[in-house]
Amino acid sequence: MSEVSTTIELPSVQSAMVLAGDRESNLKLLSQRTGASLVLRGQELLISGTQKQVERVSSVVRSLKPFWLEGKRIEEADIRTAFHALDTHRQDELQDLHQDVLARTRRGDVIRAKTFRQRQYVKAVLTHDLTFCIGPAGTGKTFLAVVLATRALLANEYERLILTRPAVEAGEKLGFLPGDLQQKVNPFLRPLYDALYELIDGEKIPNLMERGIIEVAPLAYMRGRTLNNAFVIVDEAQNTTPAQMKMVLTRLGFGSRMVVTGDVTQTDLPPNQDSGLGVAQKILRPVDGIAFCELSTQDVVRNALVQRIVEAYEKHQK
Repeated sequence: MSEVSTTIELPSVQSAMVLAGDRESNLKLLSQRTGASLVLRGQELLISGTQKQVERVSSVVRSLKPFWLEGKRIEEADIRTAFHALDTHRQDELQDLHQDVLARTRRGDVIRAKTFRQRQYVKAVLTHDLTFCIGPAGTGKTFLAVVLATRALLANEYERLILTRPAVEAGEKLGFLPGDLQQKVNPFLRPLYDALYELIDGEKIPNLMERGIIEVAPLAYMRGRTLNNAFVIVDEAQNTTPAQMKMVLTRLGFGSRMVVTGDVTQTDLPPNQDSGLGVAQKILRPVDGIAFCELSTQDVVRNALVQRIVEAYEKHQK
């Protein structure tokens, strides 16, 4: 099969740098995914290979134009999604995905869904009072929920933001740590705080918590309450018992929205204990008004190594 080549002229050195990625990691990924050869010379990207290989790489590079044209960082998840859009004829939807900004971090970085399933998850949260999101580590389940909740809180759509998760030990014993109950469970709640600090000035969070506008608490604190006019996020829900899951779901009050996130493959419950998240999946799927979103390893948006780790564990378990 004869070899062909084409050249894509990039508008600036910055565009060339972000397209290439750190140590040309993006070019290497494009080459691995297609078999084409990519060489960057200044602002010119030379692509060579078979006709099909060259056309495939060219299409993906052009679909990433909103990033490299403005010098925005291109991550592996963006490239994977671009290939998925090309293979499923969803290029128009890909442009919408790029343009749909959810929020900005305190540093000014844009936050948006990076995959089609993440975008479906965002849409589900915005249109349902109760949404379950189930998927492996690194898929943005909790972070996207906190982003949407914080955005809604700052827009005065809700009076309170409540972040909760079960205080189940992941192999460590924390019972002998010093401090009161809140201090003992804070290590369990750290991931929720981390997401908040990305969006809200750290100096303002204690004041918001003192006024009860933001509450970060273990799941046990939810018992007996009715949560009205609140955006509630239940994190690490795979570590709830069926009774705890039923308890927290029935706390949902008027004018409230709830998002439940978890990874059914990473439960820290005793071996003979059913996961409340798994039971809820079976019982509540037919219930009208509840959305179930499932993310996969293809939606991992952390370090690319995380995706390979998750896939390796899934292969081993199968």
